[in-house]
Amino acid sequence: MRLYKAIAATALAAASGIAVPVLNRAPAHAASDVGVIANLWNWNWNSVARECTEVLGPAGYGAVQVSPPQDSMTKGGTVWWDIYQPARYELTSKFGDEAAFRRMVDTCRGAGVKVQVDTVINHMTGQGATSYGGYGFSKYDYPGLYSSQDFHQPTCQINQGDYRNDAWRVQNCELVSLSDLNTGSEYVRGKIAGYMNKLTSLGVSGFRIDAAKHINPGDLSAIKARLVGSPYIHQEVIQGDQEAVQPSQYTGVGDVDEFVYGRKLREQFTGQIKNLRTFGESWGLSVPSDKAVVFVDNHDTERGGSTLTYKSGDTYRLANLFMLAWPFGTPQVYASYTWNNSEAGPPSAGGGYATDVNCSNGQWTCFDRQVSGMVGFYNAVKGAGVANWTDNGNNLIAFSRGDKGWVAINNEGGAVTQTFTTGLPAGTYPNVAGTGTVTVDSSGRATVTVPAKSAVALHTGSTPQPNDKQATVYYKTSWATANIHYGINGTWTTVPGVPMETPCTGWKKKTIALANATSLKAAFNNGSGTWDNNNGNDYTLSPGTSSVKDGIVTANATNPCGS
Repeated sequence: MRLYKAIAATALAAASGIAVPVLNRAPAHAASDVGVIANLWNWNWNSVARECTEVLGPAGYGAVQVSPPQDSMTKGGTVWWDIYQPARYELTSKFGDEAAFRRMVDTCRGAGVKVQVDTVINHMTGQGATSYGGYGFSKYDYPGLYSSQDFHQPTCQINQGDYRNDAWRVQNCELVSLSDLNTGSEYVRGKIAGYMNKLTSLGVSGFRIDAAKHINPGDLSAIKARLVGSPYIHQEVIQGDQEAVQPSQYTGVGDVDEFVYGRKLREQFTGQIKNLRTFGESWGLSVPSDKAVVFVDNHDTERGGSTLTYKSGDTYRLANLFMLAWPFGTPQVYASYTWNNSEAGPPSAGGGYATDVNCSNGQWTCFDRQVSGMVGFYNAVKGAGVANWTDNGNNLIAFSRGDKGWVAINNEGGAVTQTFTTGLPAGTYPNVAGTGTVTVDSSGRATVTVPAKSAVALHTGSTPQPNDKQATVYYKTSWATANIHYGINGTWTTVPGVPMETPCTGWKKKTIALANATSLKAAFNNGSGTWDNNNGNDYTLSPGTSSVKDGIVTANATNPCGS
């Protein structure tokens, strides 16, 4: 649900050390064995299915969280929040019909990826009269489903002061005028459980409970008791200092979305990441590791300014890499669409129905692809403690996960070369956070150059990539500045991509490491919203030198700027 209430962040000064050779820290127990969750927010069902097959399954993601699938009031695609105002529990949403939803679930399960559903059960609508599925309703009347007696009566509105002073009002009054379901009613509980049981019968494995903070935990427990099987549950309970309703009150129902986590990472990645040596529950996180679903951002926080977002560029990627490397909670990677207007809905057509995701047109972040290598890292090091911590007293940190993995994260403005103790067995390892390989000697040490705003991550069981290749592209343009947005083996840079240099008048240049890939896909833009994406087909570039001029790629090209 939208973050309607501003939450004040709590400052923390954490101790740090420079070049500390060993830190023996036992791993915090993760919330579950779900694995890494990809939150593909506002992706339609066809696109989720394709992503499960092409990216999530091969990368080792354990689950995908999808947006609310129930029929909702419609704003014709102009906003994102209409899907959080249910009109009925039929699967006729802006993301596809029930048949498409079934195909998506089956496809994802076939790829080894479990499906979790964002579930809206606290309320129905606050406005509108027609749903995406063509169903007519009013605020307290949903023919064949609910009528006025199924909502908390008499109606009341949650006031700002209630959050600190009155838990009952927070859980029984209306959140921003949304009709608040009486979840203490046996009838209402039965209807909600029936909806959730239908989803599990289709193969859904878990639920994210939207606005759980506004439902009494006893009501949630009663609904959970009606569910068939044991679906995984995590709940949206946004922590607020000294508030009457706290996340810890919900851990008996299931796991909890840990909102403090992303706030703390933003503080450090915009400050000094050396402090992360002690990162954990002692920093004021709202629930223990074994009850926490953690994330750098989600659809609420990226619009609220409390966390890093895709707009933070490389810093955002580094924070996500840290999340996947550090042992706390169950990590969730967020991938959605780009936006300038925080109210705007996803790319849509035909009355507001979300269009298929295109990861190369600048409209979608597809961030799950950018950290896919670190999902394998997370899976490889599970259960191993933190050791061999090193930092430079500022914004370079490195640590191992037992003898299973090692990572260095450089949030500095320049490259750092250093000899590190990795704790790994001798061998040559691919950098799963980027490109290239690293050789570890018999003492577990390696000399590594970590580029600016980048990372190097190694883990056992990975396959070395000894035949690293490069592609150098020259791009003809009149733009003063140019970026290249590129993808290697399906993993794309963050929009708008990386800046290109100007080797001579009229040309831009970039050299890209390919590792063992045989080609890359690319599109170009001026950094201000103007794109050259080859009419939606992307450019395909090969190893060696290529030039792109007037929409034509020339392979094995000569340097247009001279030698």
